[in-house]
Amino acid sequence: MARASREFQVFAKPAGPVCNLDCAYCYYVGRDRLYPKGESFRMSDDLLEEYIVQHIDACTEPVVPFSWHGGEPTLLGLDYFRQIVALQRKHQPAGRRIVNGIQTNGTLLDEDWCRFWAAEDFRVGISIDGPREMHDRYRRTKDGRPVHEQAMRGYRLLQQHHVPCEILCVVGAHNVESPSDVYRFLRQLEAPYLSFLPLVERQSEAKGDVSERTVPAEAWGSFLRAVFDEWVARDIGRVKVQIFEEAVRPAFQQEHTLCIFKEVCGGVPVVEHNGDFYCCDHFTDGEHRLGNIRQTPLAALLDSPAQQAFGRAKRDTLPRCCQVCEVRAMCNGECPKNRFLVTPDGEPGLNYLCSGYKRFFTHCRPFVAQVAALWQQPQPPARPAVAPQTVPRMGRNDPCPCGSGRKYKNCCLGRGEAS
Repeated sequence: MARASREFQVFAKPAGPVCNLDCAYCYYVGRDRLYPKGESFRMSDDLLEEYIVQHIDACTEPVVPFSWHGGEPTLLGLDYFRQIVALQRKHQPAGRRIVNGIQTNGTLLDEDWCRFWAAEDFRVGISIDGPREMHDRYRRTKDGRPVHEQAMRGYRLLQQHHVPCEILCVVGAHNVESPSDVYRFLRQLEAPYLSFLPLVERQSEAKGDVSERTVPAEAWGSFLRAVFDEWVARDIGRVKVQIFEEAVRPAFQQEHTLCIFKEVCGGVPVVEHNGDFYCCDHFTDGEHRLGNIRQTPLAALLDSPAQQAFGRAKRDTLPRCCQVCEVRAMCNGECPKNRFLVTPDGEPGLNYLCSGYKRFFTHCRPFVAQVAALWQQPQPPARPAVAPQTVPRMGRNDPCPCGSGRKYKNCCLGRGEAS
């Protein structure tokens, strides 16, 4: 048995980059060019079983989380995922639990999919960018048709079948100026878990130019501030917003669970449909292809010098102005893919979104400090509801019910139990 030296979350792509939509901003579009023309983007049955075995063996924790991504993984069909579950059960060691998460655009879902996911306790992430006009701005079929109606139908089916679901909302130039409209729309969907993902597209590697779809940095900060203020006023304890949860963690000496805010990254690699291993979902290119699980075990690739160096580079290349920033612990320079600006001192590596993140994190710091102070009291009169109030009783090492794929203790466990 080959076990990795640290926790990880592999983005497995059994359908590769294949998708039924043609979203204008999709960062994974074009990855088919990494492979020969006519490639079958379907992980073969024997490789699927090999990956599942290696993933279970490499996992360091009693709960083994799988994350299925694409492209659009539901294109493989329901029987493919029935096979996944059967193989997991076949190789599940005694005393260990397996959980599955999947990311989907929601347009292909039906009753059968949702019944299966409910029965097998899948956690589902679904992409919704807000009201119809915002969602359909860039999320369309290959022949240009809007898809908001289909996505909403899929989401309603997930709700009806009580499938744990998180909404992922891409924030770009198309919706960043309407934070209240976006947030209130998602809130009226009764979404318990929300993630906002900033859209950053580079047009020129040399100049660092960004596309017209890219979210302006300052506007990103204003968007987060506006949503945060409304969340604090109305929805603490009712709606979990991932970035707000992450903002609180440093005050309780907890490590970030979201890779973009970790000091060192490299724990969220990709295994493609043919077994190729890439450093990160945003670095799937020849330079960052470290091998193939058919030739090199997954655990060895996770712990390889190249993968470790990739992860350390995030910390080691952080510009000096970021190292002394008052909100560094909340941000840690964010994702390396967005570090293409130059600091005022002329040092490379400043994050494009820096001004926006600083605007938001500075804004929420007083609230974070107040929460931390209340929780440090021996008998606080009323603990703030930033702690999960409705999470079922469960073990610290169980998968978090928010569907993140992380352990409960490293995600939504009550702040007062932090260590």
